[in-house]
Amino acid sequence: MTLANPAPYLVAQLTDLHIKAGGKLSYRMVDTAGALHTAIDTLLAAPQLPDMVVVTGDLVDFGDVHEYRFLRDILQRLPMPVKLLPGNHDHRSSLRSVFADHDYLFANGDGEAPVHYAIDAGPLRLVAFDCTVPGKPGGRVDADGLAWLDAALSAAPQRPTLVMLHHPPFHTGIGHMDVQGLDNAAGLEAVIARHPHVERVICGHLHRQITRRFGGTIAMTAPGPAHQVALDLDPQAPSCFRMEPPGYLLHWWHPLHGLVTHLAAIGDHGARHPFFDADGKLID
Repeated sequence: MTLANPAPYLVAQLTDLHIKAGGKLSYRMVDTAGALHTAIDTLLAAPQLPDMVVVTGDLVDFGDVHEYRFLRDILQRLPMPVKLLPGNHDHRSSLRSVFADHDYLFANGDGEAPVHYAIDAGPLRLVAFDCTVPGKPGGRVDADGLAWLDAALSAAPQRPTLVMLHHPPFHTGIGHMDVQGLDNAAGLEAVIARHPHVERVICGHLHRQITRRFGGTIAMTAPGPAHQVALDLDPQAPSCFRMEPPGYLLHWWHPLHGLVTHLAAIGDHGARHPFFDADGKLID
């Protein structure tokens, strides 16, 4: 039986929150906690609430327990499930200690074990792949991780899947970020290419929306809710950020149309204005 109006499923992707304990400013000027509150305000005011929110790393700034506790208090505002993944600014054991009720964080072990997990997200499957290296800004894909990922993707070959990691598995042209990119991205690409049901590889780390074809699918980063990495494609450009308009990604799955990703602006940008008047005439 075919449903007349099959229901879509919405996954909102936030990333690079960089929360500091007590709301301390980052770089003496960036209110990351305030930015996260504004992002949540935007999500809750949207015409359609996301069914799930995922956060692709750099949840806090120094991996401190007090930062995670402060983050947890802010995330309590979200009524839908929230799934977390560490980035290079995070500390796995501290994350697990504060979010001990998030069972999926322990699917691959405790303490400093990589935070790998695979969960159902409505009609989708979400496979989180932790490639962070403790104490290092860049990420790395190793043989054990690739074996885990291949098995996780093989377990549900008919289910449309989002693979989630922090570091993008491709060069972006932003030199100071590429040098802290993902080692052995080619190994990851080979695994992804064997699994055509992977609809997206979704990442963070770059504080920008960047898209590339990868392993027969699409890999993409998301903007941050606060500061963005400055867009400068000179390989020798300095490491800088800008207070560009913040955003998030909304991954819209529809049974008839597949997965479509929208870039959504964070903030209050005023009322929606009609194109047509009450008589159906275009407003000139």
